[in-house]
Amino acid sequence: MASSSSSRHSSNNKLADSENAAAENSNNMSWGIELWDQNDNLAIHTNRGIDALDKYANFLRDRVAIETEYAGKLRRLVKNYQPKKKEEEDNEFTSMQAFRNLLKEVGDLAGQREVVSESLQLQIIQGVTLLSKTLRDDRKKCLSDGAMLQQNLSTQLSSLERAKRNYEKAYRDSEKAVENYKKADMDLNLSRAEVERYKTIMTSKIQQSDDAKNEYANQLQKTNNLQQQHFSILLPAVLSRLQELDEKRTRGIREFIIGAAEVESSVAPIIARCMEGIVKAGESINEKEDSFKVIERYQSGFTPPTDIPFEDLSKLDPDSLQDHYSNSMSNHLTMRGTMSANKIKKRVGIFNIFGSNKEDFSDLPPNQQRKKLQAKIAELQQKIAQETNARDGLMKMKIVYETNSSLGNPMTVEGQLNESEHKLEKLKIDLKKYQGYFERANQAQVANNSPQANRNQLQNGHRTSRHSNGSADDHHDEGDDQPDDAGSLSRSGSEDNVAQIQNGHNNNNNGSSASPESGLGTSHTSLPGSGQGSANENAIGEDAYFETEVEPLQPLGTCRALYPFEASSEGSIPMNEGEELQVIEIDQGDGWTRVRRANDSNGWDEGFVPTSYIECTLYA
Repeated sequence: MASSSSSRHSSNNKLADSENAAAENSNNMSWGIELWDQNDNLAIHTNRGIDALDKYANFLRDRVAIETEYAGKLRRLVKNYQPKKKEEEDNEFTSMQAFRNLLKEVGDLAGQREVVSESLQLQIIQGVTLLSKTLRDDRKKCLSDGAMLQQNLSTQLSSLERAKRNYEKAYRDSEKAVENYKKADMDLNLSRAEVERYKTIMTSKIQQSDDAKNEYANQLQKTNNLQQQHFSILLPAVLSRLQELDEKRTRGIREFIIGAAEVESSVAPIIARCMEGIVKAGESINEKEDSFKVIERYQSGFTPPTDIPFEDLSKLDPDSLQDHYSNSMSNHLTMRGTMSANKIKKRVGIFNIFGSNKEDFSDLPPNQQRKKLQAKIAELQQKIAQETNARDGLMKMKIVYETNSSLGNPMTVEGQLNESEHKLEKLKIDLKKYQGYFERANQAQVANNSPQANRNQLQNGHRTSRHSNGSADDHHDEGDDQPDDAGSLSRSGSEDNVAQIQNGHNNNNNGSSASPESGLGTSHTSLPGSGQGSANENAIGEDAYFETEVEPLQPLGTCRALYPFEASSEGSIPMNEGEELQVIEIDQGDGWTRVRRANDSNGWDEGFVPTSYIECTLYA
């Protein structure tokens, strides 16, 4: 820092010395002395110098236009490459964040080019234009003064010339008069009067000659004085003014060139910081972090399908062979569908009642559902905070109005305060609802990942169907006994047929059909009354399957209805707000929970209700 200061001081000293030397040289090399006879050439030179100054001004104007155009094109470039609204979801990736930061820095660069353009326009070009106008006016005045001096000198020289000619004529006339008088005086034939007349003429001519001589001498003295003053004082003063004018132009060009460079240098640190920002943006890109975000975005939470088992069709009942084949193909296609990153095949509402209602994001995979719910909860919390601040402000305003009625009427705030309270209450209800969605999504994920949730898988990875007595039936295994999945947290491959169980026995649903959109299967393990198959099929199968008593499923917990629900499709049951029910199967990600309650016939009513309508408490 000290070395920089000393170098600057030395450079200032050198500049001062050079200016002093230039001043001394200007005294020794004055245009008024050295170029006293070059007035016309100096006029031409000064005019060319001012033209050169105007040329530099035009150069600066063209450069300003280029800077302005460059800055404008940079800004349009940044605007054209700003991420579109449909690309906002990609902003979480470090590469996209770096690109956005790059665009920001380029925008700042455009701003600095605009600063250069404006500074050149305001500080340099205006100064050059003003200097050029001033110099032209001063030059015009100098040339006008020089012309006037030259005219005065020429006038005096003309007067001298006239006086000289008059003196010469008068002198010749006087000489001739003297000669005539002498001849007359020598001539004896002339009278005395004639001689006196020639004498009078001689005397007059001599007097005229003397007067002309004196006038000539006087004009000569005046001319010499004026000429000496003209070439030693007046004209050098005018030429010195022209010299100062030209030096001022030269000095102005120097200052303007340096000033233009300083304008550029003033933005150089900011441009350097922009370059550093671009480098930092590039260094912030992390390919591993981006890969992790891709996993976080697209991870469904499902497990890959297990091996497809071999199915020995000879072991199956011929009557149910066709149904079993259809179900197997459907399950196989569903497993294949989970491999797709674009379309994950899921149930969209088990009875398609709320197929278009995605409030709880149940149409998304588990991981994505939780992510969306977290974002929604954060959004609601932010809105609650904003609305709370607005309500507090209104309350303070009301208190101030009540304290000093001259400031305003408190009743004008009352309506706004009530509206704010209503909005806040609604937001809190929505927050609680979405927190419930999120909690149930977490519980479902834990349950699905638990060992108990995998009890509905066969040894070869094929799902089982639950008989009415709760035992597992293997569709393809060679007679091996499977564990009872009565306590399973997952639905069977045929979506566990919904039935009413009264007095411990299965109750027929009077031929009501299960909705194909509900996913209720039609395999030989379905409960009677599902509506699929003819009466003959029911008659054939009832001896084989429905003479045994049905054991109710063990409850997994209890739930309380948050809102009333009216069942409108097969398999769902209605409930009233605040009603307590038993949970016998939790939500599998489709937005439905299977519940049970006692009926008036000392039996049980089972069915599905929307998960978002209940608050579950699972047993430990």
